[in-house]
Amino acid sequence: MELLGIDIGGSGIKGAIVNATTGELVTERLRLPSPPTFQPDEVVATVADLVKQFNYEGPIGVGFPAVVMHGRVMTPPTALAFPGWDDVNLAERISAATGHPTTVGNDADVACLAEMYFGAGKGQSGVVMVFTIGTGIGSALFLDGRIVPNFELGRVFLQDSKKTAEQWTSDRVREEKGLSWEEWGGRLNLYFKHIELLFWPDVIIIGGGVSKKHAKFFPYINVRAQLLPAAFRNEAGIVGAAMAALDVHEPQAWDLPGAGHSEGA
Repeated sequence: MELLGIDIGGSGIKGAIVNATTGELVTERLRLPSPPTFQPDEVVATVADLVKQFNYEGPIGVGFPAVVMHGRVMTPPTALAFPGWDDVNLAERISAATGHPTTVGNDADVACLAEMYFGAGKGQSGVVMVFTIGTGIGSALFLDGRIVPNFELGRVFLQDSKKTAEQWTSDRVREEKGLSWEEWGGRLNLYFKHIELLFWPDVIIIGGGVSKKHAKFFPYINVRAQLLPAAFRNEAGIVGAAMAALDVHEPQAWDLPGAGHSEGA
């Protein structure tokens, strides 16, 4: 089934029509810049503009960078801290603006869902943790393929750095501080060693746009778990959002408990 997946981020809002049963994009990815002040009305309007460009009729899946429960945004956007988002029913707002049934989930959850079922996590069992590293740090925990929703490990406080993981190890911080790959890899190593002490994963998958350069920083991460680069890179959020929408309308193996939907106008 082909559905429209949309990934809302701090710098851009991206989308494509996806074959949600294979994880393949069937159109080119389109991108619009995110509104600088990132307020709900502005973000919803940008999403509606993006949807129009696809000339698409059908359900929409959306990933959003915050805790999402049953389609409602429960926290300020991760790593951005823009006000005005607490308890916003984003599924209903986007559905009203576009006229399409809309499913909304945490952006890291939907991205990691794609990676687990169609990417680097396919066929992996046991405890698998997936991290999307960009403006912030998204994370997901899978146990034998079942996800724990809204697993916000980017907010973990790192005592040695006196900052949260997002404030210390995100790709945004790497760029802002001009860190070398070795320096940044050392920060990631500190973070993932802490994660291992808490959760003892069998596999750690690192995604986000920076994962295409994994050969530059993986050598500085020394963990017990198997360390893998994500297969979908920066398209995981789009694919996973479409997968979440499909599951709502036709139940699949990849149930996402934290997602919520609206039936549309």
